[in-house]
Amino acid sequence: MTQHRAERASGLVTVPELPRYGQTTLADLSQSLLASAGVPAEPNPLGLPQAERACLLVVDGLGWELLRSNQAAAPFLSALAESGSWLTAGFPATTVTSLSSLGTGRPPGQHGMLGYQVRVPSTGLLLNALRWDKSVDPLAWQPGTTIFERAAAAGIGAFRIAHGSFRQSGLSVAAMRGADYRPADTLGALVARAGDALASRRRGLAMVYSGDLDGTGHACGCESAAWRFQLAHVDMLAEQLASALPTGTVLYVTADHGMVDVPPEGRYDADALPQLRTGVAQLGGEPRARHIYAERGAAADVLAAWRETLGGAVWVASREQAIDEGWFGPVDERVADRIGDVVAAANGSSAVVATAAEPRESALIGMHGSLASADQRVPLLTYVS
Repeated sequence: MTQHRAERASGLVTVPELPRYGQTTLADLSQSLLASAGVPAEPNPLGLPQAERACLLVVDGLGWELLRSNQAAAPFLSALAESGSWLTAGFPATTVTSLSSLGTGRPPGQHGMLGYQVRVPSTGLLLNALRWDKSVDPLAWQPGTTIFERAAAAGIGAFRIAHGSFRQSGLSVAAMRGADYRPADTLGALVARAGDALASRRRGLAMVYSGDLDGTGHACGCESAAWRFQLAHVDMLAEQLASALPTGTVLYVTADHGMVDVPPEGRYDADALPQLRTGVAQLGGEPRARHIYAERGAAADVLAAWRETLGGAVWVASREQAIDEGWFGPVDERVADRIGDVVAAANGSSAVVATAAEPRESALIGMHGSLASADQRVPLLTYVS
């Protein structure tokens, strides 16, 4: 019955959309931003033009396909999209990993922030990177420099403008430290603080983050009226930001991932399907991008069981296969064992939930994380103030 369900899943494609690391991913965008600002030794794979001031607006959850499907709700952004393009987020296509790629200018396999929940090899416990665990040192978990540190070292003002609650989070310290943090708890404050920050320096790089669209999609679905209304607020944010920045500033707009609404028939419950729990020590990741940590000696059996149970509804690979195929980009040996023994990425509008172990995450309507184009493709839009 499960296999029949997988065969009926909507939107299935043959192969995943592998991120184009070193060419057009979020990590490449950050490297290119530094290069365009004049930071020495930074590559510019996107060929961004030189700019003394640049502002990057990151809209959590604004997938390229969603934007193109809702043009009426976002006239300003849609006009920019006509001459814009899309990037691939990186795997998993989730906030922790993507913000770390943006914050470090490195692919996931290098910065090691490999998902929403990953195993800490030294303890065997799962680290939730959004909530963090005080026993894990963010500096040790991600010791590489950030783009803010590299910009500041080159004499460039480095600013981050986001909600005040994120300032000292484990994720912020690990992947986005070194910025002059300007807390802004409303859309209007985001605009004003970004404009003031860049006006204070002749050379400056600012990252502005808005997360409400993602939250609306999770709770209400990205195909809902609520999501479209929230998109209209994002569109106004982008338009106001463009007008508030100092003359000559280049505004870039991107996102950390797209989103998919997962219907009941697309949900495979690991807590109700024993074959998805047999031999599994821990289930990490999130519903559309799973790290599966096997009990000792059980990895091959877990891999076979997940493939047989989920069929074409989920791409399932061993750790070695996922690394070899480039899911995470080049993988540093330091972080390799954070990856699941088995890795699963949802195809179409599927997801592997865990209703008993993860009731909150399993109840979400909009989800993301996978190698599907709807998750991976994010906009790269440009406006010169």
